[in-house]
Amino acid sequence: MSIGTGITLAAVGDLVLDDDVLTPRLETTAPGLLDVLRGADVTIGNFETTAIDFDRFRGWPEAEPGGSWLVTSVRSGADVRDMGLDMVSRANNHATDWGVAGLRSTSAVLEEAGLVHAGAGESLTAARAPRYLSTPRGRVVLVSAATRYQPMSLASDPFGIVPARPGINGLRTKKWFAVHPAQLAVMASIRDSLPPESLHHTARGADARDGSVTLQGTAFISSDTTGGRVGPYWRVEEEDIVALRTSVRQAKQSADIAVVALHTHEPGNYSAEPPPFMRELAYAAVDEGADVVLGHGPHQLRGIEVYRGRPIFYSLGNFIFMQNRQFPLTREAWRRTGLDPARHTSGEMLEQKRTKGPFADQVWFESVAVTLTFTRSGPLDIALHPLTLTYDTPHHSDRGTPQPADASAAARILERLRSLSRAYGTEILLDQGQGALRIDT
Repeated sequence: MSIGTGITLAAVGDLVLDDDVLTPRLETTAPGLLDVLRGADVTIGNFETTAIDFDRFRGWPEAEPGGSWLVTSVRSGADVRDMGLDMVSRANNHATDWGVAGLRSTSAVLEEAGLVHAGAGESLTAARAPRYLSTPRGRVVLVSAATRYQPMSLASDPFGIVPARPGINGLRTKKWFAVHPAQLAVMASIRDSLPPESLHHTARGADARDGSVTLQGTAFISSDTTGGRVGPYWRVEEEDIVALRTSVRQAKQSADIAVVALHTHEPGNYSAEPPPFMRELAYAAVDEGADVVLGHGPHQLRGIEVYRGRPIFYSLGNFIFMQNRQFPLTREAWRRTGLDPARHTSGEMLEQKRTKGPFADQVWFESVAVTLTFTRSGPLDIALHPLTLTYDTPHHSDRGTPQPADASAAARILERLRSLSRAYGTEILLDQGQGALRIDT
């Protein structure tokens, strides 16, 4: 590390923006939060939406989105920049909600705003590429990858006369469902009693190779192979792990501070525990030189681990979560709620989606912003700034916007994060409504 007096990095989680500009409101309601973002040498977040000018857009919403067809205004790039962000990750499950045209529109918006972005591009090589930002105090680099995405989102490189496919840096996974050995034996007897043609020969070959049992398109394995864990189990393709390692190693060779962003929803948004493979990916990134790993995806906080003197944030949760003001809404989004657009307003539809959907609870609206102070020698100091995202409000225009947590909420958020982090041997100290970590490097 060639930095002299030190460099401060700030990071936040998912940015799910609406069609309006937010910074002027935050200037009034959360000036202290903006001071945190703007006061760092470099600030990073996860841009989880598509920026479109519908007067000029020539694309369309894809048939299968990353859960919802998220969209924001082309003003969002400058708005995020005004908040103080300098770099954003793009590898996530909403990057192609509006197709390649939306992906390209977002890239143009971010570049016009002067935001460095990583994780998406015109080819797989471009999506995997580290992206750099030079500051007076040192050079910071960002690598962005995701394990949760729609299949059509995966970028590819050209192959002979086959052109490249724009998309994201997706890490491919294979999924099994782990059950107890006795249960697997019963499933094997059921499989073997079925007519041979009921199971494709490739699945039968995979069962023989992996010790799995495939029934109705789902592959089951013994919990003996997953350390006794029962439930869904994923393994990342070795080729993609090698590529991630190479990207991170290249990143660190050309920068002072290397940041890796991992977007991971597994095993599900409901889980405060990350999947085992995320720990393996984070360890691999640190082994190759990453100075910090920023996790996001499940829209709630997950714990913090320190590995080889470097922090791994398994999820920073949401920073902006304005699903309540998405515009425009697709016909498919209306169908999912069962409401009639001729009889209900978009606000009523979105409120029903919020109250009856998966994000009704307060946990989705509590998170932290973090600041990390790196020096050439000496400890790494980390501050955790608790945030609430205006959960309990009758005003749709306020919900999902970040605010510094009051004393009661701050205590609740930090205690939860402390509990989640203790599972990794990480002890968070409390300091006047904020959390703190000091890591000897």
